[in-house]
Amino acid sequence: MARYKQINNKRIKLTAKEEAILNERESLAPTPFEKAIKILREDRNKLLAETDYLALSDQTLTDEMKKYRQDLRDITKGLTTEKKVKAKKFPTKP
Repeated sequence: MARYKQINNKRIKLTAKEEAILNERESLAPTPFEKAIKILREDRNKLLAETDYLALSDQTLTDEMKKYRQDLRDITKGLTTEKKVKAKKFPTKP
């Protein structure tokens, strides 16, 4: 299907080169799933960073904290749709 652009109120068909550029840009655009998983990962990384000091070599992590941090790292496993990402709940910090 041909695509068009507007120049000086005139409808002009895109050239093959313009079509190719537009197709490439569209193929690079993130999908709703990619946007949602990116946000989930960013939020997860913030929560992990809040407890990083507990994982230093001079600290001893409780089993509950180990499980919490592992659950955070595993939160993206098995997520394949935007709906699944948005339904995911973060574990409760001990």
